[in-house]
Amino acid sequence: QVQFVESGGGLVQPGGSLRLSCAASGSIFSIYAMGWYRQAPGKQRELVASIISGGTNYADPVKGRFTISRDNAKNTLYLQMNNLKPEDTAVYYCNKAFGVPLSWGQGTQVTVSS
Repeated sequence: QVQFVESGGGLVQPGGSLRLSCAASGSIFSIYAMGWYRQAPGKQRELVASIISGGTNYADPVKGRFTISRDNAKNTLYLQMNNLKPEDTAVYYCNKAFGVPLSWGQGTQVTVSS
C-alpha cells in the first residue's frame, strides 16, 4: 500500500510562492497518474492538478499559476504554486488522479494572507 507524506505548506502573502512536495512510500508510485487536491474549510476536496505520463491538467482557478511535476526515481510529486491568492488557502493533499483513492496523508496547510 502506498502512503503519502505532504510537506512544504506555510503562511505566505498574496502574490507569493510555495513549492509542495509529496513523498510516496512503495515502489509502485510510478504507475499511477497522480494529482494534487485541496480542501478549504467548509468545502469539498477538489482536484487542482494532475500528471499523466508527462501530460498535465489543471483546474481553471489555478491554471497558469500552478505547475505539477514528479520524480519517479525519488517517488516524489511536486506542486509549484506562484502568484498565490487568498482563495488558494486550503489543506493540500496528493493521491491518485483517477479511480478509488489510496489512503490520504495528513496534508499540508497553505495559508495565503496579508
